[in-house]
Amino acid sequence: MNIVIVESPAKAKTINKYLGSDYHVLASYGHVRDLPAKDGSVKPDEDFAMSWQVDPKSQKRLTEIANAVKDADRLILATDPDREGEAISWHVLEVLQKKRVLKDKQVQRVVFNAITKNAILEAMANPRELDTPLVDAYLARRALDYLVGFTLSPVLWRKLPGARSAGRVQSVALRLICDREMEIEVFEPQEYWSILANLKTPDDKGFQAGLTGFDGKKINRLDIKTEENASRIKTMLESASFAVESVVSKPAKRNPAAPFTTSTLQQEASRKLGFSASRTMQVAQKLYEGISIGGETSGLITYMRTDGVQIANEAISAARKVIGQDFGDQYVPEKPRFYSSKAKNAQEAHEAVRPTDLSRRPKDVARFLDPDQARLYELIWKRTMASQMESAVLERTTIEVLASGSGKTANLRATGSVIRFDGFLALYQEGRDDDEDESSKRLPAVEQGAALTAASIDGKSAPIEASQHFTTPPPRYTEASLLKKMEELGIGRPSTYASTLQTLRDRDYVELDKKQLVPLDKGRIVIAFLASYFNRYVEFDFTASLEEQLDKISSGELSWLDVLRAFWRDFSGNVDEIKDLRVSEVIDALNEVLGAHIFPPKEDGSDPRACPSCDNGQLSLKVSRFGAFIGCSNYPECNYTRQLAKSADGDGEAGADGPKLLGQDPETGLDVSLRTGRFGPYVQLGEEAKPKRSSLPKGWSAADLDLEKALQLLSLPREVGPHPEDGKMITAGLGRYGPFVLHEGTYANLSSPEEVFSVGINRAVDALAEKRSKGGRGRAAATALKELGDHPEEGGPINVYDGRYGPYVKHGKINATLPKDTDPQTVTLEQALKLIAEKAAKGGAKKKAAPKKTAAKKTTAKKAAADGETKSTAKKTTTKKTAAKKTTAKKTTAKTTVDASSDEVPWDDAS
Repeated sequence: MNIVIVESPAKAKTINKYLGSDYHVLASYGHVRDLPAKDGSVKPDEDFAMSWQVDPKSQKRLTEIANAVKDADRLILATDPDREGEAISWHVLEVLQKKRVLKDKQVQRVVFNAITKNAILEAMANPRELDTPLVDAYLARRALDYLVGFTLSPVLWRKLPGARSAGRVQSVALRLICDREMEIEVFEPQEYWSILANLKTPDDKGFQAGLTGFDGKKINRLDIKTEENASRIKTMLESASFAVESVVSKPAKRNPAAPFTTSTLQQEASRKLGFSASRTMQVAQKLYEGISIGGETSGLITYMRTDGVQIANEAISAARKVIGQDFGDQYVPEKPRFYSSKAKNAQEAHEAVRPTDLSRRPKDVARFLDPDQARLYELIWKRTMASQMESAVLERTTIEVLASGSGKTANLRATGSVIRFDGFLALYQEGRDDDEDESSKRLPAVEQGAALTAASIDGKSAPIEASQHFTTPPPRYTEASLLKKMEELGIGRPSTYASTLQTLRDRDYVELDKKQLVPLDKGRIVIAFLASYFNRYVEFDFTASLEEQLDKISSGELSWLDVLRAFWRDFSGNVDEIKDLRVSEVIDALNEVLGAHIFPPKEDGSDPRACPSCDNGQLSLKVSRFGAFIGCSNYPECNYTRQLAKSADGDGEAGADGPKLLGQDPETGLDVSLRTGRFGPYVQLGEEAKPKRSSLPKGWSAADLDLEKALQLLSLPREVGPHPEDGKMITAGLGRYGPFVLHEGTYANLSSPEEVFSVGINRAVDALAEKRSKGGRGRAAATALKELGDHPEEGGPINVYDGRYGPYVKHGKINATLPKDTDPQTVTLEQALKLIAEKAAKGGAKKKAAPKKTAAKKTTAKKAAADGETKSTAKKTTTKKTAAKKTTAKKTTAKTTVDASSDEVPWDDAS
């Protein structure tokens, strides 16, 4: 029996049909191991040793594979033909070797670019060894992405609370988006005027010509800057005579675009089909793995992760045959077309993305596909076919016109093109980000020296038109244009682009608005920080150079460990330099970098950083665990705050458009308004010094909010009713973690914000009982980084946690911070006991008491003395209680460790 390993069950099902009964195909369901999402999984001090982890689901599948291999004669690794596929095969092989099930069994690696019967059988007949350099390249990328993410992200958390992560490729892509936004913001429009003449030939045929010169001087697009100059030229032309100075017609050819790579497929699907990069890859994966057509399952396209543009000779022959059948022999070029990639760092190990059988026309397979699959297949089929079709033949004509009058001359030009033979354009025309249309614009036949007349062509426009224009800033990136730019710069690999863009959106660093990528304030602050303190690692050239080194590893030209050592030496040194950097220094740097964005100039010329609420305060960037905002330097005397991006209208809490009045509260008569603060949209009742406010819950749109919903929010928390067991009130409200019911310190989550307003006593009691049955009381506690064991004298567990101010050990109510640069994973129970004893000797965690609590402490001390206790004893007792209370409060809000299933995982470029 031969055991064949592939990634997906769909792929396994298709391949099983092509192989005989001597083969058993099993799926690994993607990667079977990964680096645990915690610090220490990659160990630079141990020459970059990696600790791999198998999740429970993968463990079950690996056990099934191991059991099958025990009784097999041969193991065939048939995962995808790229770096990730090679890595999956390597992981499976490593696990099976550790399980000692291989013994003297033969192990082979086979690859195929298409899931068709011929491709599978040919691959099985030509096995090879595992490609070690390709695996090394995977290990290097994985280690780099991990080290960058898990080294930079904690720095972000400490210096920029609210920031979520940084990634090797993610951060550079974000810089492109943010740099473009900065270009747009600082862009100053320039006024310019264009002058067009509507001209008619002697036989009354009309065309339009634009001004190119005046009075012997060449006129460029931006040269006429004022209405006065435009009017002067227009007046001259209105009384001028016109004659054809020259007519030049030149034949031109337009060649078809190359077949699709991963990147160009994503770009074109974005332009023409409106697909995101991730959606394109999802649909392409289905087409590659196989679709049942007429009772037979077969892959419809070749492997979709590639940067090669060449296609197999048999596919070229098939394309030329179909072109002749469908369009005629004149559309088949004399010789086949061959393409080579111009993309930086391209690896042409695989074919371009093409249909596996070009005789399968889109109309023939459409009924077997869902709409998205049919549209993407048609796009791939047309692009492949067009790439082998004859060029389009055009005729480009230029008419130069001379205008004379009032002792002056002017030059005008008209250009147009006519398609003489459509060639590949009969089937397909590549989309363009700028929507430029190269369709024909035919000019009338006219001879040199012919007299022309300035006259309205359509009966509406003036003979001579002078139009005012203003230059526009560069457009924001779309997914398509960003992918194109990243590919040009050699940043990342095409297979990672989709996940990189999705990560930027998931992290709330960018948003998609009318297909444009708009950086959010959180993203701009992160990139400003990285550009200020880690500029080398978000430079385009450096990232591209690193990609070149990674590609050389895959081709066996460089050692992956040498690359990691060189990178880590400089990178870790850079991190060490800013570890002790004060947050205030970071804020000052960000104020400088982001000044044009967060402190836009005011129309009256006054200081844009002057606080509008107090006399001498200066506005500055502030950070909190909820993110960044603008605040006054005179805090707490002045509590003025506003969100980052807003017009300089002086309204600190309204956002760019000011408060939106929703109506009046029927009970108090006070205004109810919708506003935007640093934590997002909220509703406010009245304008008192401390008005009642409520944030909009997740899923609620500010655009859809009305007075009724606003009053519901302002009514929270609402009393649900007394608990039947103790008679104490149950309340319902909205919190940081969503909707809840609360009773005696126990919070139970509700299913939706709407349920807060309707939950009854029975539902609330059931929810609370369920929470208590699970040991729940209040919010979830932090997850331990490492469990050290029980205290030998006092009992109770001692664990290591990751807190807001760094890792610490905890026993009972005592938290002891670990010494600087101590690896939490290396802490022993003895070290923890010593730290806890030292902290206990100091009276536990030191907390800064608020003024009211200080007063209460004094009162308690005085009362204790009056009752016969010493002041010192009373003070000690009260302080201990206060510390215990604050420790408990901190416990509920402590930052949990990064979990592999969480959206807080900082490495983003591993795929």
